Amino acid sequence: MRLLLLGVLGCSLVLSVRALYSSSDDVIELTSSNFNKEVIQSDSLWLVEFYAPWCGHCRSLAPEWKKAATALKGIVKVGAVDADQHKSLGGQYNVRGFPTIKIFGANKNKPEEYQGGRSAQAIVDGAVNTLRNLVKERLSGKSGGYDSNQKSGGGGGGGSKKDVVELTDDNFDKLVLDSDDVWLVEFFAPWCGHCKSLEPEWAAAATAVKEQTNGKVRLGAMDATVHQGVSGRYGIRGFPTIKIFRKGEEPENYEGGRSRGDIIERALEIFSDNSPAPEVLEILSEDILKKTCEDSQLCVIAVLPHILDTGASGRNAYIEVMKKMAEKYKKKMWGWLWTEAGVQMELESSLGIGGFGYPAMAAINSRKMKFALLKGSFSETGIHEFLRELSVGRGSTSTWGAGSMPKIHNADAWDGKDGELPEEEEYDLSDIDLFEKIEL
Repeated sequence: MRLLLLGVLGCSLVLSVRALYSSSDDVIELTSSNFNKEVIQSDSLWLVEFYAPWCGHCRSLAPEWKKAATALKGIVKVGAVDADQHKSLGGQYNVRGFPTIKIFGANKNKPEEYQGGRSAQAIVDGAVNTLRNLVKERLSGKSGGYDSNQKSGGGGGGGSKKDVVELTDDNFDKLVLDSDDVWLVEFFAPWCGHCKSLEPEWAAAATAVKEQTNGKVRLGAMDATVHQGVSGRYGIRGFPTIKIFRKGEEPENYEGGRSRGDIIERALEIFSDNSPAPEVLEILSEDILKKTCEDSQLCVIAVLPHILDTGASGRNAYIEVMKKMAEKYKKKMWGWLWTEAGVQMELESSLGIGGFGYPAMAAINSRKMKFALLKGSFSETGIHEFLRELSVGRGSTSTWGAGSMPKIHNADAWDGKDGELPEEEEYDLSDIDLFEKIEL
């Protein structure tokens, strides 16, 4: 199981890969493969916890969640998703931290955030109140169920066929082969039962993937019985057949699962593989720091020596190391920032930087206000070891600031040149008698 550094920082770097729930519990284990059938297509009210096995808060919640599941058995369904293993589900429902609890009620397309207490009694009370409101809606004549899209299995991500691009012999080359985007293309036959089963999953995945990749990964569908030119070109023999198209490359057969979760997860992996590394930005304002750290699971911040100490070549060497590490960890979608020593003193102070000299580096989880400091060398090997140590729970973290970001000063961007010593003022001493007697 791949471990997220975010989780390491967010849950005090205590890791465990042991599942929190078992088949003997009344908590229903939900996965990318069964989520649609169990939850989205169900008439039941569901409480779903998205958790990570290494998260301390999740472990604390587990016994209460089990008690609530037992108390609600036969009344309200209680499930749990290991969002560290099934990342596509967490991404699909905008899960940003652990544990996150969502209520899948009348409109399965739009689950509600559970905001109540984390004791078994509070969870049960919240579920019963939601159930009572659902029954009142039905009594008043409101459907309280799914819309037509959900009944067909198209719910969960708010997907609809509008986000599946209809491909033909006429538009295929222009839309797919000439595009810089990555395409997942389903070749189907209208009479194929497996194709009909895949259709709602493909539609829901198309919407989620389009949103999460900003349209850089698209899902299309081609009726291979009508458009036999393209289908014959790629040797389509069975239905449905799914192929992955990248510009300038031979198409790749899709070998993953056929649920929306599986499709989304594979699409996001492809997106990560093809996406550029994040930029390494200089901290010039509060907005840069805030946006980068809040938009990322983790912020890696370097404080580089003064330009007079390294010159342009030395500074560029440090920045190049950061760029290489940003490329190496680009799938994490972390933020990468740097500043010159002495420019952002409040930031340095809040991180305790200075005692180890420069360059220095910190890995920050701004949501949990936790950070860890690089103690080794500022090199590819040293930084990789730093991040690896954290990922296996051997790093140490501290609280960042007093619950809020430190003050950030506006600064001028580095011009890429060597630094220059400030010019000293010249004084005219010709009129001064250096030997003039000083009267006391």
